[in-house]
Amino acid sequence: MKVHYFILIFASIYLIGCNKTTTDKNTIATQAPLTIKNLEVLKSDLILNPIEGRWYYKDKPYFGYSVTYHTNGTLTEKLGYVNGKREGVARTWSDKGVLRVESFYKHNRLDGEYKTWWDNSESSSQSHYENGVKQGIEKEWYPNGQLAKQRQLVNGKENGLQKAWLKNGTLYVNYEAKNGRIFGMKRANSCYKLENEVIKRDNKI
Repeated sequence: MKVHYFILIFASIYLIGCNKTTTDKNTIATQAPLTIKNLEVLKSDLILNPIEGRWYYKDKPYFGYSVTYHTNGTLTEKLGYVNGKREGVARTWSDKGVLRVESFYKHNRLDGEYKTWWDNSESSSQSHYENGVKQGIEKEWYPNGQLAKQRQLVNGKENGLQKAWLKNGTLYVNYEAKNGRIFGMKRANSCYKLENEVIKRDNKI
């Protein structure tokens, strides 16, 4: 009986220890986002240490937001920092106050949705970052809202279906990238070509 009693006690202690370890792991995994101090300074007042990848303000790692302004006084850019590294949401506006770029940083690297807009507030592009690398579907639009390009990316490289359209909706590019190889037609419409990201008619055809 004594042997069984000690075995029961030992098993109870072991299970409690395991449960505590699991709880600790879950606590770490669900930590709250880092808090950025409600402080703003001009970005020109920050000094970057390129070796550390850390921004300093008055010789100390910066906690707060950096801001820049257009010549007309409107806000150009606002970035958050924690311990000298970019953190949280970052936004850029045009001189007319239109939001042009919205991205998210985690420990100084892009992480999460990355969106851009045209001056008319129509979506310009949308992509997703994980630890500084593009992942998943990336889309681009013309200023009129027409879809211009759609790519599938894995670790920053094309993988999967890749497509592009003219402003009238005509499919221009349609191929699949897989293991570094391309399957399909890179130019679905042979009368046009891309030159510096501008679609032009190919006079050689």
